[in-house]
Amino acid sequence: MSSEKSAMYDLLLQQGQALVEHESDLIANMANLSALLFNSLPDLNWAGFYIMRDGELVLGPFQGQVACVRIPVGKGVCGTAVATGEVQLVKDVHEFPGHIACDAASNSEIVLPVRQSGAIIAVLDIDSPLLARFDEQDKQGLQQLVAMFEQHLVKST
Repeated sequence: MSSEKSAMYDLLLQQGQALVEHESDLIANMANLSALLFNSLPDLNWAGFYIMRDGELVLGPFQGQVACVRIPVGKGVCGTAVATGEVQLVKDVHEFPGHIACDAASNSEIVLPVRQSGAIIAVLDIDSPLLARFDEQDKQGLQQLVAMFEQHLVKST
């Protein structure tokens, strides 16, 4: 990871930890983490969570333009992240089979599964109007943030 990007994600991790460490409410923590990411990472047009409810993803706390409310598992980038259980780093969403265009301005996307007790309970979805906005360094930094959040979920239940 470049030292500049590494320092940025280290700071985000510290700030995220400070936001969630004394709060057990899932929605409140997702709201603050969404705001932190949206206001800290450059060139984003959406950052937020979709929460698993009755076998599909339902819109949760976010920052940005209005969004799709429900996404079936296996559909689009978010649904694919749930179906595969893997981070989806998409450099050009227009080339992603079955992409769901909630915001036509989005050109790249990264989606990370969020687990509690091994089960995916949500995804963190981040969109950018830039092509290839996200890279492996972003993936690693965001995985660390999600891992911290997952550890907090274990402690707060």
